[in-house]
Amino acid sequence: MKIGELAAAANCSAETIRFYEKEGLLPAPRRGENNYRRYDKSHVERLRFIRNCRTLDMTHDEIRSLLAFMDQPHRNCGPVNALLDEHIVHVDVRLAELQRLRTQLLGLRKQCANAQAIEDCGIIQGLASMPTEEKLPSESHLG
Repeated sequence: MKIGELAAAANCSAETIRFYEKEGLLPAPRRGENNYRRYDKSHVERLRFIRNCRTLDMTHDEIRSLLAFMDQPHRNCGPVNALLDEHIVHVDVRLAELQRLRTQLLGLRKQCANAQAIEDCGIIQGLASMPTEEKLPSESHLG
């Protein structure tokens, strides 16, 4: 199948496919006599796997590890469990960060109960007067 057909089968763009090839997540396809990429069923399965991992917010390195495990199907899946457990911790960290952000936003929102002139807006005044904190890097794997 051609790249457009693969893109349709995996619900993504041709650019995404080329990107995953460049990143080494998707193996390069064979080329036809016309030099067009020719994909097969294994590309569809692998691309769907990658896309599902990305939907779960996994990094390319995590996906690369999972693909390496897939390529050795007779090995024990303990490392897969460990990788997923670690990813769950990253999700928990991100949830905590988002909860702190939500609390800050709710506090700002309480400073302006009703629409009024911008010069009297508690949100604008709060943003202008709150101390500027150093933006710390995220503790999740997403940075």
